[in-house]
Amino acid sequence: MRGTVDPGLRPTGEFVALIALLMSLVALSIDSMLPALGDIAAELRVRNPNDRQLVLVAFFLALGIGQLFYGPVSDSTGRKPAVAFGLALYLCGTLLALLATRFEILLAGRFLQGAGAAGPRIVSLALIRDRHGGREMARVFSLVMAVFIMAPVLAPALGQIILHFGSWRWIFVALFVLGSVALAWFLWRQPETLPPNRRAELSLHYLATAMLECLRSRVTLGYALTSGLVFAAFVVYLVTSQQMFQEIYGLGPLFPLAFAVPAAAIGCASLINARLVMRFGMRRLCSLALRSASALSLVFVLLVALAGGVPPLWLLMSYLVICFFFVGISFGNLNALAMEPLGHIAGVGAAVVSFIATIVSVAIGTVIGQSYAGTLYPLALSFAGLVLASVLVMEWTEHGRKEPSRP
Repeated sequence: MRGTVDPGLRPTGEFVALIALLMSLVALSIDSMLPALGDIAAELRVRNPNDRQLVLVAFFLALGIGQLFYGPVSDSTGRKPAVAFGLALYLCGTLLALLATRFEILLAGRFLQGAGAAGPRIVSLALIRDRHGGREMARVFSLVMAVFIMAPVLAPALGQIILHFGSWRWIFVALFVLGSVALAWFLWRQPETLPPNRRAELSLHYLATAMLECLRSRVTLGYALTSGLVFAAFVVYLVTSQQMFQEIYGLGPLFPLAFAVPAAAIGCASLINARLVMRFGMRRLCSLALRSASALSLVFVLLVALAGGVPPLWLLMSYLVICFFFVGISFGNLNALAMEPLGHIAGVGAAVVSFIATIVSVAIGTVIGQSYAGTLYPLALSFAGLVLASVLVMEWTEHGRKEPSRP
């Protein structure tokens, strides 16, 4: 293990790429499965068509719960052991899903995958916070997001290519190889960012005190909830996208392309945000982006209603690209804003922030996703309602905030 890193260091290309890969395991494990959901449901004899969404939900649920474990552990043992354990658990879950002969076993494997992926996902936030603060932290988040977004852009195409040559099980083989590469790269190249003199004793008193501090911070709680509401709309899109594009619009093998275009808009927004945030600040950009997405979504609801629930494909794609661009502006900033007061408890802070955001998004997104019945009403109404709610929560957060407002 190399020496500790000075928190003031500027981000290197390798650091950004490695953090992006660690965080991309989540997106790759979700989005590469999308083209295979129909094949999985058929082979494992899933009766209810909407139950195929559970392949994604099981992963998300474990991801949310697991994050509460890794954050405190990383504050006590250091960042590297927590990430290594998570990646090892992820590989075990991948093998279980690969060998599954029943749908329930597959869901158990997906749950283990999610629980393992929570490690690199959550500790990556703490790694960034260990090194950076304020607008520089938001810039790093945006750079990571710009690289990370290549995962949802390419993952469905990867899944589709694998399905062209083999069964859905080979997707899990690819995920196992990728997880192994991430583990080896991380252990070999990433220095420990939390020196022993900054580590906290892992005790119930420390956990309770740190978590209570997170929940008492209006900034942390408010922006975690805001992030959860925005991502809940994205979860609705994720769990229904395969049915929507392949069943309503009949795109078949073109589904990965349709999925990739809006995802690319998020990547472009993240790159632009990395430049703008240093000049305009996180709060101003978040407010403008979410208000714009809210207004656009309300107009889209009206257009969907006028089209009887199924608007033309070009209209849907136009809306998704513009709306996802605004969402991409907000993603990195919301995480940075929530983490800003928590530099001294970055591990627990990252865990609490991500747990709140994930559980809120999965709970809301799953319920709405299960209401899918062959129209775009769930998608349109969820984006309009949830993004508008996120604007209101952000206003509540800023209304009584005591922290300095410069970021």
